Amino acid sequence: MTFTLQQQIQQFYDASSELWEQIWGEHMHHGYYGADGQDRKERRQAQIDLIEALLDWGNVSQATQILDVGCGIGGSSLYLADKFAASVQGITLSPVQSKRATERSITAGLSDRAHFQVADALQMPFADASFDLVWSLESGEHMPDKRQFLAECWRVLKPGGTVLMATWCHRPVPPALTADEQQHLAKIYRVYCLPFVISLPEYETIAQTVGWQNLRSTDWSDAVAPFWNVVIDSALTPTAIIGLLRSGWSTIQAALSLGLMSRGYQRGLVKFGVLSGTKPG
Repeated sequence: MTFTLQQQIQQFYDASSELWEQIWGEHMHHGYYGADGQDRKERRQAQIDLIEALLDWGNVSQATQILDVGCGIGGSSLYLADKFAASVQGITLSPVQSKRATERSITAGLSDRAHFQVADALQMPFADASFDLVWSLESGEHMPDKRQFLAECWRVLKPGGTVLMATWCHRPVPPALTADEQQHLAKIYRVYCLPFVISLPEYETIAQTVGWQNLRSTDWSDAVAPFWNVVIDSALTPTAIIGLLRSGWSTIQAALSLGLMSRGYQRGLVKFGVLSGTKPG
């Protein structure tokens, strides 16, 4: 990643992660509200259901060595470590997140199997064929080189292993994105420190070119879209407002812009893409 983008991402999550955990919990990702988005459930349960839905869709029922790319404060990492009795490595650009994830692993009694570090997903500090599950839940949108990212995920995957990825996308093209759609996306990029997003078909093409096999993909936009309105509602509490004021401008700006994502889903511009691939043994 470019140094400037790395700094932006690091600073954004350094500033916002404590508040997110305080108000919204350890899972820093969308929730799953049923295939059609009509299931009504508590938000944290919806986030856990997203993890389970992704595992089920990817036909992953066991794993021993897991990599969580963009691990946040260890929400998915610790869940997977516990579920599969597996060893997990989590990487993030945020020292604050890495430290907090390590603290949480100690509290959960998983510090012998869950380890976290600051690392660049485009140049991962792991040997080839190190993991039988590579897990990336909403980190691909931060990557300025999508091809290198998918290639790195594939490089560290063991033969017989699976890579599971969910990421923010824009609608398929053609037709080309309109000027208004491009402006909408540009606002999202600016607020959430994203270089750009691409469509799910573009991810599929890249995955094929870097060697992913048995490639599958699906669009879960309907299933996750309700998440943003739930977050907007919870951001209006006094505790959340006080926390925002303490967290700094970047976090305040992100909170004020939650509607960008909600409207993006409503107009069919923002998409939630899911991909999997397996490396033959």
